[in-house]
Amino acid sequence: MITVLIRARRGPEALAVTLSALVPAVAAGLVADAVILTDKQDDAVDRVADASGATLTVSSSWADGAKVARHEWLLLLDDGDIPQEGWIRVLERFVGLGGHRAGLGRLRRHGHGIHALIDAMKTLLRRRGPRAGDLVHRRILLDGARVGAPVRLPAAIARDPVFG
Repeated sequence: MITVLIRARRGPEALAVTLSALVPAVAAGLVADAVILTDKQDDAVDRVADASGATLTVSSSWADGAKVARHEWLLLLDDGDIPQEGWIRVLERFVGLGGHRAGLGRLRRHGHGIHALIDAMKTLLRRRGPRAGDLVHRRILLDGARVGAPVRLPAAIARDPVFG
């Protein structure tokens, strides 16, 4: 089982889209709980978190989310992210077949137009550390351990076009 960490930056509607996309993984027994990370207290985001049974943490740090997570494996998402078909099986397999050795698996990010190009360029310029769309072992976030290149997972994640 895994914990999903979701950074809420685009508002309660984007958060609800991502949470609803996780329902099949909850039913399949992959996702056990969620932690919502937000920069500031927001009553609407708080209501969505409460209604979904998620834990709300006022912080945008993945490490702070890892501190309150209940499981060793963490799926990092931004609000508005939607895992694409087949992702549940891929994550179950990665965790079950020794993904702990690598500690970091990365879902492909699908996008369209100029926003996808900008996201791709940002990814190239960023350090290798965990980012939204990664499945990461909790120890990496808590210990600040440097990781090598992530294992590319054969599943994708997209952002709902309404939320850019």
